[in-house]
Amino acid sequence: MGFSADWLALREPADHAARDRALVVAAAHAAGPHPVMVDLGCGTGSTIRAFDGHLAGPARWRLVDNDPLLLAHAARAVAGEVTTHRIDLRDLDALPLDGATLVTASALLDLCSQSWVESLAERLARQRLPFYAALNYDGVMQWTPADPNDAVITQAFNRHQRQDKGFGPALGPDAAKVIADVFAAVGYRILQADSPWHLTGEHAALQGELVQGIAQAASEAGASDAASWGACRRDGAGTTVCHIGHRDILALPAGAI
Repeated sequence: MGFSADWLALREPADHAARDRALVVAAAHAAGPHPVMVDLGCGTGSTIRAFDGHLAGPARWRLVDNDPLLLAHAARAVAGEVTTHRIDLRDLDALPLDGATLVTASALLDLCSQSWVESLAERLARQRLPFYAALNYDGVMQWTPADPNDAVITQAFNRHQRQDKGFGPALGPDAAKVIADVFAAVGYRILQADSPWHLTGEHAALQGELVQGIAQAASEAGASDAASWGACRRDGAGTTVCHIGHRDILALPAGAI
């Protein structure tokens, strides 16, 4: 599993606009007066920038990823104290959690399996660490104007999203529900909110890259018209409105305010 810095930079404005503001504020509050943040799958540091202005004090960031180039890129985004940790996220025992006050992940858990989420929940519960998981894809894609193949492509893409992305069978569009259920089962209080992308013609470049990826995945999942659908959607990106559903989750340990 991996993502290019160019793709992450292209999607970052849409990600920041989509995040539920109340949950960002609640997560920042959960991090406490001296925040020590562990960001799983940090990419280029988008989560760091999402918390700008919200944390109670200067944060110490521990950035976790398996890509050294992305780690270096993310580290440059931090004004304060930062350490980088090149870790295979399948090895949860290797996570740098000692002394942490909040664990975060963005656009990650829909790529992971239920068993991985269960192991993560158990690991965080042992230290009563709050967990903020943003931008989990929820399976909803809507386009205006509509295309007769939209539903077929969405169904095929969602099948593809459930395939193994390196952590076992991926949760895909079921991620938010599974995260909430799994963390609730180990005693966490769950806060959640929708965080959809709302893309217009102003996001034509992002739409173009997005539909190319969707079409490729849908084709691999058996949608015979995916390539032509993708070509039409790319051609119309400048005049299309696109809704891609996501959901944010904040899991708070028992007794947390």
